[in-house]
Amino acid sequence: MERRDFIKLSTITGLGLSLGGVFSCGSNHAKGMHSEAYHKLCYDLLKDWCDGMLRVQTIQPDDLLVHGSLDCPSCEHIHGRCMDAVYPFMYMADKTGEKKYLDGAILVMQWAENNVSQEDGSWTVIRNPKSWKGISVFGAIALAEALKYHGHILNADIRQQWTLRLGRVAEYLYDNFTISFTNINYGATAVYGLNLIGRVLNDDKYIQRSHELAAGAKDYFTKNEGLLFGECKPTSDKLSAKGLHGVDLGYNVEESLNSLVMYALHEKDEEFLQILQKSLNSHLEFMLPDGAWDNSWGTRQYKWSYWGSRTCDGSQPAYAMMAKYNGAYATAAIKNTELLKRCTGDGLLYGGPHFASHGVKACVHHTFAHAKPLAALLDHWEHMPEQNTSTPLPREAADGIIYFKDLDVTLFARGPWRGTVSAYDAEYDKKDYRQATGAAIGILYHNKVGTLLTASMAKYKLKEKNNQQPLSGEDFALTPRIETYVGEEKYSNLYDLTAMLKNSDNKSKIEIESAVKLKNEAREVVQGTASDFALKYQCSSKEMRITATTKQEPTAPTAFVLPLVSTNNEVVKQASAGTITIQKPEGLVSIKSNVPLKIKEMPQSRTFNQVPGVEAVPVMAYFEKGKEEVIVSIEVE
Repeated sequence: MERRDFIKLSTITGLGLSLGGVFSCGSNHAKGMHSEAYHKLCYDLLKDWCDGMLRVQTIQPDDLLVHGSLDCPSCEHIHGRCMDAVYPFMYMADKTGEKKYLDGAILVMQWAENNVSQEDGSWTVIRNPKSWKGISVFGAIALAEALKYHGHILNADIRQQWTLRLGRVAEYLYDNFTISFTNINYGATAVYGLNLIGRVLNDDKYIQRSHELAAGAKDYFTKNEGLLFGECKPTSDKLSAKGLHGVDLGYNVEESLNSLVMYALHEKDEEFLQILQKSLNSHLEFMLPDGAWDNSWGTRQYKWSYWGSRTCDGSQPAYAMMAKYNGAYATAAIKNTELLKRCTGDGLLYGGPHFASHGVKACVHHTFAHAKPLAALLDHWEHMPEQNTSTPLPREAADGIIYFKDLDVTLFARGPWRGTVSAYDAEYDKKDYRQATGAAIGILYHNKVGTLLTASMAKYKLKEKNNQQPLSGEDFALTPRIETYVGEEKYSNLYDLTAMLKNSDNKSKIEIESAVKLKNEAREVVQGTASDFALKYQCSSKEMRITATTKQEPTAPTAFVLPLVSTNNEVVKQASAGTITIQKPEGLVSIKSNVPLKIKEMPQSRTFNQVPGVEAVPVMAYFEKGKEEVIVSIEVE
């Protein structure tokens, strides 16, 4: 089947399922959710989040360093962007008439003015005036939307103060933002931001600049699949050794595409809307059947949180507002919102589905960022197309292989299995490579039991120390891999940027193959032991089989590492040396191998990784002397 035919088929046919559990497929609502029901879901979740943020808002009038800020349960510093909460607070104040929400909005703006506001009109990401100012565009949009839709509930003095403050940040954006001055999410977001501000302030200067930025943004879509690129350093148009652009799914769907869509819809820019439809379609191929975003391969995967990206806004506006062009867009918006709700506890959005079960606290940044798009949806509701789940997601209906030429990433589907294999070599920067590559599995999902395998960072690093939570416990990567140690040095195919994928499908079985080398973080090939391996993934309706082969004899202990996603309340048994089972609520997962399987010793019953926020059972299948291959199969009953 040709790729174009596959994508067309995947958007118009399929099962139409709505998955209920975070990692399961139990249906929890009717197939055809109407706009009224989705409106209630958005409103109730937004109210829960606003109440949660109010519970952590600091009230200490005698200490202006903290008064009005949102006290983060997981981080030791105050997130400078907490003033973004002004918009959801103002929405809820307007709709409920409850003074507590208005007070919350006023206080969080006062804190920002006292602590992160700068003379040039910008705001900073933390209370250090030398810290990053680019985040000003997000605060500007939040303030502009609060004034545009709900400014009438403010008294005249505060409304004038906020309007003047919006004018100051508008000048900062006008003077400093280009489409490519840094990662594309900033320039792309400014397209909508300046357009909106121009309308709020009634100043055509900002609207004209938004047109100029939008014209430039049209050049930032990849040649084949139309993916938005530019998430890389030092320049947004940098190419990898394979000639690939830097693309990050999380930032694209949760931030950049939202702004570009909202701009194009308002301006009725038909040329841009056609570009964006193609891009939305390609990005949507990576949504899992439970509403999660598969950003296992993205250049900024270090902020992947299963439902999206840690400090972005959420994917609802672009997909919900464009649903008239493709019914699957509404399905995506609804399912992702349901997932956000399932990852919420005590009024705050956790950074992944297993944070709470592993005892890891929620970062408040997720909540105030993701509250904004829900407020935007509700404020635009009268202009929204009908929202329901009658059209299945592409990955629900999928069968076969999709190869993304612009990424060197393969999606596969056969029977109940869904998976991703990545040889993507684009890096955010050369000092901190981390996402799935080296022909590694990024995701393995089963329609009955949910996600079974998922990539994490190859090595957990605080690339953005102000925007990532420190790792709790041992740093154990979740990406399935071949791994060996020489002394303390780790070598793995996860550091091999030269791997290439070979895909085939004979209609009963899908095969994905690659030759890989074991390398360390410095990309040096291991010496003195086996370094050259072949990886083969075979997927049939019955099983997923992984084969790792070498013609060299491993002289150092070498294993295929298979961390199985599993919460700590699921029963794990070892029926024999080569068989391990995991009893999940929806079915029994069996892992079998031609060599003995071992579960890595760990302080708790599960290992945990912040990316994408899941617990796992780390299964090790070691190469044995005289055997050239390790074969591991996974079945679900």
